Amino acid sequence: MRRQGRVSVAQRRAVDELLPRYGIPYVPAPLDLDAAFGRQAPRILEIGFGMGETTAQIAAAHPQNDYLGVEIYLPGIGGLLRLIEAHKLTNVRIVQHDAMEVVAHMIAPGSLAGVHVFFPDPWPKKRHHKRRLIQPPFVALLASRLQPGGYLHAATDWEDYAAQMLEVLSAEPQLENTAAGFAPRPAHRPLTKFESRGLRLGYAVRDLVFRRRTANGPA
Repeated sequence: MRRQGRVSVAQRRAVDELLPRYGIPYVPAPLDLDAAFGRQAPRILEIGFGMGETTAQIAAAHPQNDYLGVEIYLPGIGGLLRLIEAHKLTNVRIVQHDAMEVVAHMIAPGSLAGVHVFFPDPWPKKRHHKRRLIQPPFVALLASRLQPGGYLHAATDWEDYAAQMLEVLSAEPQLENTAAGFAPRPAHRPLTKFESRGLRLGYAVRDLVFRRRTANGPA
C-alpha cells in the first residue's frame, strides 16, 4: 500500500471528471471484460502503474490490445486519466483497489493475454520483504488468470528483489521462463525518464518474462 501523496488540482479534476468514464468500480465478482471495453481484444493487466506514463505509452503503441490498470495511488490515477484524455486512448480502464483482491475476485481464470508488474515497491528493509508483491501465492494466482501462452512481465531496479522474483517465478509450475535467467527489455516496455536516470546513475534494471505453459507443453 502506497501513501496517497499530494493530489494536484489537475489530477483531482481528472479523477472527478474522467474516472466515472474510464474507471471500473471494484466488486467481488468476475468482470465482463468485453462489456468493460466494448469489444473483444487481448487483455493486459497492469498492476501498480504509478503516474501512468508507461501504461499510456504502451496503450497508444498497441491499440489492438486492451489494458486494465490497477492502482490505489490517487495522484497516479489522476495522472493516467489526464494522459488517457490527452492522447484520446480508448483501450485503457482503471480499477482503484488492492491488486490482490482485484485479481482474485474480478479476473476470470484464463482471461488475460499478459500481466505487467513494473517497478513494484521493493520494500528494501529485510523485515519488510514479506510485504513484496511477488510472492508464491500471488504468482500462482496471476498464472491461473493467464491464457495458455500468456505472459507475465516484471521489472525492477532492485537487485535483491530481482533475484527473489526470478526464484519465485521459476518455482511456479504453471509458468516457464522465456530466457535463461533475466530477459532483455522487451520492445513493448518503454524506457521511462525514471529508468533513464537510474541507468545514468548505474542502477541496472532487470526484466523477467515468463509464459503460462500450454496443455501440450512449452509455449
